Amino acid sequence: MARAILMVMDSFGIGGAADAAAYGDEGSDTYGHIRASCARGEADRPGGRSGPLALPNLDRLGLPLAAGLDGSPGEGCGFFGSAGERSKGKDTPSGHWEIAGVPVPFDWGYFPRTVPTFPAALIDQIVDDSGIPGILGDRHASGTQIIAELGEDSIATGKPIFYTSADSVLQIAAHEEGFGLERLYALCAIARRHVDPLNIGRVIARPFVGTTAADFRRTANRRDYAVPPVEPTLLDRVQASGHRVVAIGKIGDIFAHQGIDEVRKGDGNMALFDAMLGALDDTGDGDLVFANFVDFDTLYGHRRDIAGYAAALEAFDRRLPELERRLRADDLAVITADHGCDPSWTGSDHTRERVPILGFGPQIRTRSIGRRDSFADIGETIAAHLGLAPGRHGRSFL
Repeated sequence: MARAILMVMDSFGIGGAADAAAYGDEGSDTYGHIRASCARGEADRPGGRSGPLALPNLDRLGLPLAAGLDGSPGEGCGFFGSAGERSKGKDTPSGHWEIAGVPVPFDWGYFPRTVPTFPAALIDQIVDDSGIPGILGDRHASGTQIIAELGEDSIATGKPIFYTSADSVLQIAAHEEGFGLERLYALCAIARRHVDPLNIGRVIARPFVGTTAADFRRTANRRDYAVPPVEPTLLDRVQASGHRVVAIGKIGDIFAHQGIDEVRKGDGNMALFDAMLGALDDTGDGDLVFANFVDFDTLYGHRRDIAGYAAALEAFDRRLPELERRLRADDLAVITADHGCDPSWTGSDHTRERVPILGFGPQIRTRSIGRRDSFADIGETIAAHLGLAPGRHGRSFL
């Protein structure tokens, strides 16, 4: 028994979900479409990345094989394959909970695509309890776009921006300094209480800085107020065994800080990678390091930025040898994703896709694990590696 390192490349789907048509996503393929766009030169940028998608480390670890493409395992390749999601949503909590061994057994509540989108009684309750002078927005929107559109009004009036998406979420944006970060967190905690009866998965605080639409920027002080998982996850099981769970990035928020010993954050994928490597210096046998790399989703997938997504993938790929050099003899590292967010797709929402599973470590033998029918198999595989008893929902492929 040694350690497990679980990495979620947020939104890096590989297409092919059997039920994609039911979500309006038939044909979506985050990896495949980025790869094809790069091959055609459509993701070239002056002074930036250019040419075919260059992921030599992910390629040798089996990414093309996991996606059903031609190729051969490379040096250091362990198990490779893919998984479809059993949960009904294509959202962050559903994907992460299922990865951790607990599929979501119910339908989340969602806000309609009307304007206004939020029930008037809900907004009245939040306004009354928080003392804010009112709200702006009140519709489905891209976060960066609605902040650019309404940020100046929000600063001038003191009214925060309320918006949602196709996910089960209420997002609240406000200026980090003018409105106040702690005040925004307190507002989101109030909103969390009032959306509970509606079965909304998350309330997200979206602080931003800047003075005009030209320079508004969301900060790393995002905070998610999520519903706790419906039963013990892999994280709880690791803790119950007497070992530690170190959460990197937004993992703590996704699990409502349940089953987590320590949270380490960073501003962007590279800072998060640094935080993950740092955690390897402080963890021992039986411990779990669980990292989310959020930029793929928030900065590039939702913004439908193919070139930016490609560059972020290549940057992540370049860091993988650093991780491999830090692995101990019995360690297991797993790379996967929680859903898709195809930057070539219509709209700005997540896409229903299969996700890659790439597992590697000094003693992990090379083999295909095929196409799994639940993300929960990932959590059960890590549980088996850590010597934990099998859970209820998935099946280990060790």
